[in-house]
Parts: sequence; structure tokens; C-alpha cells
Amino acid sequence: MDEFTYTVSTPAPPRAPGCPFDPAAELLEAREHGPIIPYEFPGGRPGWLITGYDLVRSVLADVRFSARKDLMRHPTLDYGDVEIPPASPGEFLFMDGAQHRRYRKALMGKFTVRRMRLLTERVEEITATHLDAMEKAGPGVDLVTAFAKPIPATVISELLGVPEADRNTFQQQVDSFLNGEGDEESLILGYAATMEHIAELVAAKRANPTDDILGDLMDSDLDDEELKGMALLLLAAGLDTTTNMLGLGSFALLQHPEQLAELRDDPSVTDRAVEELLRYLTVAMTFMRTALEDVELGGQTVKAGSPVILSYNTANRDPERFTEPHVLDFHREAAGHVAFGYGIHQCLGSQLARVEMRVAFRALLDRFPTLQLAVPAEEVSLRPESADIYGVKSLPVTWDV
Repeated sequence: MDEFTYTVSTPAPPRAPGCPFDPAAELLEAREHGPIIPYEFPGGRPGWLITGYDLVRSVLADVRFSARKDLMRHPTLDYGDVEIPPASPGEFLFMDGAQHRRYRKALMGKFTVRRMRLLTERVEEITATHLDAMEKAGPGVDLVTAFAKPIPATVISELLGVPEADRNTFQQQVDSFLNGEGDEESLILGYAATMEHIAELVAAKRANPTDDILGDLMDSDLDDEELKGMALLLLAAGLDTTTNMLGLGSFALLQHPEQLAELRDDPSVTDRAVEELLRYLTVAMTFMRTALEDVELGGQTVKAGSPVILSYNTANRDPERFTEPHVLDFHREAAGHVAFGYGIHQCLGSQLARVEMRVAFRALLDRFPTLQLAVPAEEVSLRPESADIYGVKSLPVTWDV
């Protein structure tokens, strides 16, 4: 590896013009200098950027690297001497060891492959309802608001037991702080409103448990604060990521007509297509870890206390793991990608997301075989790179009638 220290030129390094599906140009350039390179955090704090597939998986599987929130350092924020608080109760994505295992164990039985497959019929019904509404409205809709957002929003609301009458308000509140678009005040207000709604939901389940994930958890030893934290985490993980995979995935398919036609015409390719879209797009772009002790990694010594940025999107485009990684290829063996992470923190809802994508993409293309963009591709509005989850803000589409 040559001597190279990566620093971002802007808080959100841009993607190359005309390449909305590829990782940021600066990240791709950084990878040319090796799978692990020094990263200068704001304020001059030293750390590491890992862009290679093997090393990303190695760190995710290594208990010497911590996911604890209080040890994290955001790659574009200067914290100075301010101490970062630990994760809130139930926020187990940012915990280690027994604390993490306790929460994850409580949810493991709720997200088994078998249980998620049993949800397929319900996901099909939800998808058909929204496609019916699209068809009734006629050509010229925003596919994000008509399709990509409401399907996972309805699914996760039902799984959490949100009353149907409250769902639209609830979903708007969640979106207001997850979309990364508003100013600080609006984000805080959206978060506060969501947490108030979750608190009311937990209290209602405590008084009258129902047949859903939150209702099932009332028999556990988790208190209300823990349940609220877990519900928020499930919302963020189960709503924003799948929404953006459906939106950005639809955009990618429309820009790759041969692959779109293959997925539409050949049901046997569906599973491979979903895995390849997950690899190719990787909407959850980066995660953080902190070394708990000195670790030799890729020929470098990562010192105890050093923050590490794991670049999932460049790992999933690593040419040493995936041949022609910048090509969308439904015949590729994409299994093993890190779109859902890896190791003990791998996304619990990965099977649910897969079910939703398999059902929704096929149903969309079956119902609207002439689906096409209603604007030039360069006019499609994209989420900023600073958003935690990448995607499209809107996707105007039309079709022949």
C-alpha cells in the first residue's frame, strides 16, 4: 500500500455525474490505494477507512472492534472534547457483548426465514393494493410515494401493531427525521413526535397485548424504555432501507432495460436479481467500528481507540471479490455481499426485506410492463450523500395505456 491519507473534500463526497448507482468518486479513488488506508477525521483525529470486501467482513466478525455508540466518531463531525453518550435502552445496534445479545435474542424468533416467508401472501396483498391505486390514478406518478414508500411502511406498521387509523400520521413523522432533508429543528421535532407516538403504542400494548412483534415482547423482561428504543430501531431499519431499495432499485432497472426484461419475463431469476440489486446499490453505505485493542489488519496496525469506517458500497464493488463489479448482472453469484452487514450485527430484518423486494419488483413489472421514466434520468432527484441511507427522493414514471 502506498502512502495516502484520505480526507473528504466536502462533508458528502459526490458521485460522478451520470453515475447515480456507483459509490462516490473519491471513495473509488481511495480504494486504488489499498483496502485499508489512513483517514483523517475532523479535528485531526487519526483513523482508518476500509474499502475492501475481505477486510470489511473481517472487522465485522472481530470482537476486538466495538459497535458501541459512545466510542463512535462520525467521519465528518468534529466532536472536540465532548463525550458521546452511550446507546439508549433498546438501541442494540450500537451495543456489544451480553447487552447486545440480550436484545437481539428477544427478537430472533420474530424474524426467522420461515416466519418471513409466511408473510409473503400478506406482502402480495399490500403490494397489489398500491399497484391498484397506481393503475387507477393513471400514467404519471411518483413511484416513491405510490410504491416504494407505502409498501414497506404498511408492512412494518402491521408487524409493530400500529393501528390502521394512525399509520399515515405515524409514517409521516418517521419520514420527517429519517429522510435527511430537513433542518435541525424539523429533524428534532419529527423525532420527538415519533417517540411520543411509540410511547403511546407501547403503553397500549402493555395494557392490551396484541398479535404482533411489540405485543409478543410484552411477555419478555424488557421495560417500556427498552421497548421504545427497539421499536424505533426496527422502524428505521425496516422502513427507510427497504423504501430506498425499492425506489433506487426501480430506477436502476429502468436504466438497465435488458435486466428489467429478464426479471419481468423469467420468475426463476428473481432471487438472484434481488441479491444483485442489493450488492450493486448498497443503500446503507457505511458503518463505524472502534478498535478495543491494537489489531493487525491488512498489513497495518490499527491502534486501540482508533475509529474505523467500513465502506459497504466499495466492499460490494471490490473487483477481487466480484468480477466486473460495476456491472449489474443477474447471473452473478452475489450471495455473500455485505449490504446487510455481516457477523453478530447482521441485519435481523434481511429476510423481510428480501421478501418485500421479491414480491414488489415482480408485481410492479407484471402490472406495468411498459413502465418508463417520465423525466430524463439526470433529472431524477437523489438523496444527498450525507443521508444515512442513499436513494431517490422521487421517481416520476409513466406507462402506456
